[in-house]
Amino acid sequence: MADVESFTLDHTAVRAPYVRRIAVENGPAGDAITNFDLRLTQPNEQEIPTAALHSIEHMLASLLRDRLTGVIDCSPFGCRTGFHLITWGEPSVEDVAAALADALRFIAEEATWDDVPGVSAVECGNYRDHSLHGAKEWAAAIAAEGISRDAFTRTV
Repeated sequence: MADVESFTLDHTAVRAPYVRRIAVENGPAGDAITNFDLRLTQPNEQEIPTAALHSIEHMLASLLRDRLTGVIDCSPFGCRTGFHLITWGEPSVEDVAAALADALRFIAEEATWDDVPGVSAVECGNYRDHSLHGAKEWAAAIAAEGISRDAFTRTV
């Protein structure tokens, strides 16, 4: 089996919330794809409930594309502590952290149910499992801590 970087990361050494560049891969044509760890809660100490995480996921899918160029995907970790963000090119950790902080602030302070895309049975595979209330509470708590630019030392 191939080594997976996230399974070699010492999850006891990181200090969430943070943005961490995991890797930059270059395709045969030279295109760069960057994988980021957007860690919102401290691993093995907190996890975001599924319905709240699901609503955050749907909003981040749009909000990060509005704030960053080249977003390919933003997908939640199975452990429910954050997201992988995959982008074309090599955006800086600082730019990703700023975009994430702004998106979380929007979710916490301004988002309404109309701001959660893809919440019907046609658009979502589990449309009944959403919580705007939970998303707003978690986003506010995470935003209040600040998004570190370093996974191991809090640098906000």
